[in-house]
Amino acid sequence: MNNQVRVLWNFSLIFIIFFSCEDNSKILNEINLESQEPVGIANQIKMIYTDSTKIKAILTAPKHLDYTNLTFKYSTFPEGLKVDFFDEFGNKNQAISDYGILYNTTKILDLKGNVILKSFDGSELNTSQLFWDIEREWLFTEKYFTFKDSSYDFQAYRLDANKEFTKFQTGELVGKIMVNDSIDN
Repeated sequence: MNNQVRVLWNFSLIFIIFFSCEDNSKILNEINLESQEPVGIANQIKMIYTDSTKIKAILTAPKHLDYTNLTFKYSTFPEGLKVDFFDEFGNKNQAISDYGILYNTTKILDLKGNVILKSFDGSELNTSQLFWDIEREWLFTEKYFTFKDSSYDFQAYRLDANKEFTKFQTGELVGKIMVNDSIDN
């Protein structure tokens, strides 16, 4: 009789456990979605990046969504942004895009959609996506781009360059590049 009570007890316990478990995935999804909400929303923002009291860049945007409450901290600029960045002589270069993501930990700005980079010297780069490493002041993309200045007019699919375009690598080039073939003595 003692065995029968034990079997009945075990069966009842399994029955309770089995039928009390329900699909909690919907509740978990709601909790996860809730935690994906921005910690802050700002309109008409202006962020100034400095180094040793020198202004390096000024970012302006109509809307800013701050997700620094998440483990991988980032901010988005869903209505586009403009970044004015300055060289050591105070010359202003400008980047404009339809959308942007600033990854706080890596200090990388991901510019997307109709990205235009204009230099103070008249050069211009156009692409659909451009990454800007803020700390290293380096630009890169794997997307198709066009670049024009007084010496260059070309298109390619990959770019890895410093912000002054004095050092850069590209993928396969298409277009015209002026080459000076005179030899310096």
